[in-house]
Amino acid sequence: MKRDGDILVDNFGRTVNYIRISVTDRCDFRCVYCMDEEMQFVPRARLLSLEEIADIARAFTELGVGKIRITGGEPLIRRNIVKLFRDIGRLEGLRELVLTTNGSQLPRLAGELQDAGVKRINISLDSLDPDKFRRLTRVGELDKVLAGIDTALATGFEHLKINAVILKNRNDDEVTDLVGFAAARGMDISFIEEMPLGMIGEHDRAEAYYSSDEIKADLERRYTLLPTLDTTGGPSRYYRIVETGTRVGFISPHSHNFCDSCNRVRLTCEGRLLLCLGQEHSVDLRQVIRAHPGDRERLKQALRASMAIKPKGHEFNLAVKPVIFRHMNVTGG
Repeated sequence: MKRDGDILVDNFGRTVNYIRISVTDRCDFRCVYCMDEEMQFVPRARLLSLEEIADIARAFTELGVGKIRITGGEPLIRRNIVKLFRDIGRLEGLRELVLTTNGSQLPRLAGELQDAGVKRINISLDSLDPDKFRRLTRVGELDKVLAGIDTALATGFEHLKINAVILKNRNDDEVTDLVGFAAARGMDISFIEEMPLGMIGEHDRAEAYYSSDEIKADLERRYTLLPTLDTTGGPSRYYRIVETGTRVGFISPHSHNFCDSCNRVRLTCEGRLLLCLGQEHSVDLRQVIRAHPGDRERLKQALRASMAIKPKGHEFNLAVKPVIFRHMNVTGG
């Protein structure tokens, strides 16, 4: 159990109280900003088991982490994934169990996820045009995602949000339509600048870069945006649209670096604890948990020690090839 004062604090005085856990690098989509067209996936033997993930999640909650987000790849395609949600949802000290998904599996799993304790879901939706959606996802079907959103709305989660990655000359003409879609359903929306993780062949990231400031300017041609102090514990800067009441968030790893207030770490599906999205500082938790099975204190000590290598921040530079070779689907969306 957590001792008084036994929390995770890095060398810059930032308390880590949020972990994003990737349960798989596989996905039923192949989004152009997330994966290369011909991906080499992690061999299944190297993936953490669901039981190992639950043990690591428990150790984090005993060290003061109150928010856990399950991500992928597409997390809902992993076999028996609902059991993991149930196991994590029962952890003492957990305030929020949340999910990021492409929405394709929500028609069959939304009810079970709510029963397991999931309160909030972020659903990726980059286009409302079926052909454009197919080009961006390579294989995705828009109708399945829309059906997933409708099912999630009907299920009655506490909060649903749209996430949209905007690329110049691909879907930048849809930002107001996406806000209208979210507003009509009482959902928030966050726009995300593309992150230069992994080598991709579909587009030049510098050419496709569309900044949060450009998106905000597009929206202000139709709407009145008021800045807020709202936060969901992540990197979004939120505005409220006067005309609809919708919250619009901007996640801006390039134009408005969010490192100073970073409160989170990421666990990859193969057990690497990433201390920074845009750096390679990491700890091999798979080695720790397999070399010392059942020794939660040893695991917690590894988590405490990891704070010493959490860097101050990242610097993305679109003018050079990425120095981070892991793709977004491996990192955890």
